[in-house]
Amino acid sequence: MPRMTPAGRTVLIWWAITTVLGIALVFNIHRILPGLLPTAASPLAQSQDFTLGLFTVLAVPVAMLVWVTAAYVLITSRTREMPTEDGPPIHGNTLVQSAWLGVSSLLCVGLVVYGLALLPDIYTPRPGNQLVVNVTGQQWQWTFSYPGYGNVTSTSLVLPVGRPVTFRVTSVDVTHSFWIPAMGVKVDANDHEITQAFVRPDLKGNYTVRCAELCGLYHAYMQSPVQVTSAARFVNWVHQQKPATA
Repeated sequence: MPRMTPAGRTVLIWWAITTVLGIALVFNIHRILPGLLPTAASPLAQSQDFTLGLFTVLAVPVAMLVWVTAAYVLITSRTREMPTEDGPPIHGNTLVQSAWLGVSSLLCVGLVVYGLALLPDIYTPRPGNQLVVNVTGQQWQWTFSYPGYGNVTSTSLVLPVGRPVTFRVTSVDVTHSFWIPAMGVKVDANDHEITQAFVRPDLKGNYTVRCAELCGLYHAYMQSPVQVTSAARFVNWVHQQKPATA
């Protein structure tokens, strides 16, 4: 087994230091940048935040190895003179190459399996008394109707806390994308087709529905307020609305 060169030891030491600092930054990113990610208002959003953190932590060692190696080469090998001859030939290290290929393959396969295991959770209704909300996107507004409550309609989305929700999403013109960042819900709104999304809001508060698909001139302004409130307040709100007209 060949001995490690001084350059290799330097890169390894700096890689270890930057990896530890990078992982510590990931774990404390909410304190450093409190507005970077929205508040997780549902178990689905919490699961997505955990997955994002896991993927980032696993990516830090790989990224730091590339960056530290590149920085070391740029700092130690730069010159202002034009080269007059070829550099010495470089011979690959079979052990390092095999380790890089093996570890990278294991990471990729493991993350694919992890993602496939969690994927059904996004498309599976939450158990319990479902609240069905029909969501219609059009340039440039969201409309929400509640078929279980006389089909009342509103341009604001109000949901009872702790109750599972089924969104039936469609569009009457171009393709939009129904997205509630705080709840981890994101599904396309296709022209005269129904797509479904499922969530259980577990945190009272005010949030926002956005369109995540470029849909025209005022796409950036296609937002609607979301309020997650108690069951009693939700029923009172429903009684104050008017049924949708033909």
